[in-house]
Amino acid sequence: MRPAVLSPFARRDIIEAVAWIASDNPLAARGFREAVGKALRLIGQHPNVGAIRRDLATERIRFMVLRGYSYILVYAADTEPPRILRVLHGARHLPELLRDLDG
Repeated sequence: MRPAVLSPFARRDIIEAVAWIASDNPLAARGFREAVGKALRLIGQHPNVGAIRRDLATERIRFMVLRGYSYILVYAADTEPPRILRVLHGARHLPELLRDLDG
């Protein structure tokens, strides 16, 4: 299977996160990018690996915490390949950020 693909919003989220992390710890920023790559491959192979959060989105949207980081990948599990819609820090106000989510 192909890895999950990134939406333009998710690409921007990753660029911003890498810049933020790198300003304090360049090595951690590199690790973050690697963790995102691993997550894209995992989601591509197992689209239903993420959790359903009915309080935030419809059932076709899944949520996966990025291992080792406080970021959440928000993705459409029902596309081929799965599509990462957002990559958001877990401390952010998710309901507001996901209000207009394609779903």
